[in-house]
Amino acid sequence: MLRAATPRPTSEAPDDARGIYGLFDHTGAFRYIGSTSSASETFRKRIHQRHRTGSESTSHYFSRMYNTGRMWRLRNDPATKADGDIAKALRNVFIARHCAAVWVPLPDRADIAGIEAQVIALAPQDMIAWNRRGMDPYEEPTALVDALIEELDLSPFERAALGRQLARSREDVQAAGPRDVASTSGALPKLPDGPFGFFALDVETANHDRASICQVGIACVLPDDRIETWVTLVDPGTDRWVFSGLHGITRDMVVGAPTIGEVLDLLEAGLAGRPVYQHSGFDRSAIRAASATLGRQEPGWNWQNSVTVARAAWPELKGNGGHGLASLKQHLGLRFEHHDSGEDARAAAEVVLRAEGGARAVVEDFDVIDEEDAGNSPRAATNVRSELSSPLADQTPEAETPIRGLVGRSVLTQGNLNNSHFYLRDCISSFPKETLGGGNRASAAARTLTINWGGALPAVTDIDLTKKIFRDRSWVRSFFADNGARAGDIVEISETAPFCYQVTLVRASA
Repeated sequence: MLRAATPRPTSEAPDDARGIYGLFDHTGAFRYIGSTSSASETFRKRIHQRHRTGSESTSHYFSRMYNTGRMWRLRNDPATKADGDIAKALRNVFIARHCAAVWVPLPDRADIAGIEAQVIALAPQDMIAWNRRGMDPYEEPTALVDALIEELDLSPFERAALGRQLARSREDVQAAGPRDVASTSGALPKLPDGPFGFFALDVETANHDRASICQVGIACVLPDDRIETWVTLVDPGTDRWVFSGLHGITRDMVVGAPTIGEVLDLLEAGLAGRPVYQHSGFDRSAIRAASATLGRQEPGWNWQNSVTVARAAWPELKGNGGHGLASLKQHLGLRFEHHDSGEDARAAAEVVLRAEGGARAVVEDFDVIDEEDAGNSPRAATNVRSELSSPLADQTPEAETPIRGLVGRSVLTQGNLNNSHFYLRDCISSFPKETLGGGNRASAAARTLTINWGGALPAVTDIDLTKKIFRDRSWVRSFFADNGARAGDIVEISETAPFCYQVTLVRASA
């Protein structure tokens, strides 16, 4: 659907719709997939405001990727603020003029965050290049910037300010040195200085082996509820990468990164003495598996589970989306990029803070809208507003391929609960034929399905046509346990994207 839509100016993003969207760079290349999962977000607010005019963080991709050359600024630097404001205003105009977006509206009741994760898992790597955070900001598109400066008829004072920013941007790049993962990932970053009230930890893995940790993120929560985030890539020493489409981390990105042993050497003492929250049991089990592979004891941290905290705070989500991060993201209006260890750890920490009533003190610098959005911008920003108020060419998206939504239901029996499966008999014809395999793994289907069930990772499986069940059942026991499944309850299976499905539990009527 996103690929079929015609890219349109960011100013045309609607202010009365939510769903999935994509961002295009100035060359016309599709670079990012995101969603307006928070109930307070709209396409216009997320695309035209936050991504275009927000702070230069990893959550505001247009602003970050074009923080370069004469459009560069160092945020919160009082010494260069006047020049930086002019540079940022020019950047806002540039993005509005030369970048674009597409969007697919979804109903508010849809699991927008879950659909986003599934779309990202299916997307080609070039379409999620910005999601992977592996790209440096672009080199300044000099010819386009020159033409824009002439078109805006900037004053000599403004042009001089932009020249100073160009020189500063070059100094910044030289001071930072090479930024590619391979050359910089060998050194572990220093843990933030405390004291901290608690930590939240999240990991990503290369494949289904929980010891194959390829990223670790720690959210360090200060006594005043501010959060400092620590994150590192990890070389898991494997050539089997199954989940790159989910988290964007590839084998090439971790070459030279520290090993999990080196990471544990740093973290074991650093996290001792304070609660360490995980969201579900996946993260601790991954640390345990990695420790066992190394022949060392699992760190003796004071493990806690933010899922347990969320269940106590928001019991209404049981059987109604569950308490996974994707569901809580939508329910609580959290803003983070799912399946990035640093951001998932931060989200788990925010879940705990909100449950304990401390969320008001959380500083969400990554989602700040700068003063340009409030109308206090210099002359170049005023020009962009008048520019965008003029009529633009009508670019109507091509027709979208509809997703069928609910494809079937399965009533649970005690045998299903005992054996961790549920039958697909009544809806087997709804699944693509290339995902239907034989009765053993040797005759597995040529194509797999992605099943979003509310856990830390989606299930990837084909269908055993002889038994009419999902072949991989390793996730089903957790799905039943997390939702308190009982005989007579109903599992609903919904198609959310091609080869992607959502399973939810519906409680049987009393």
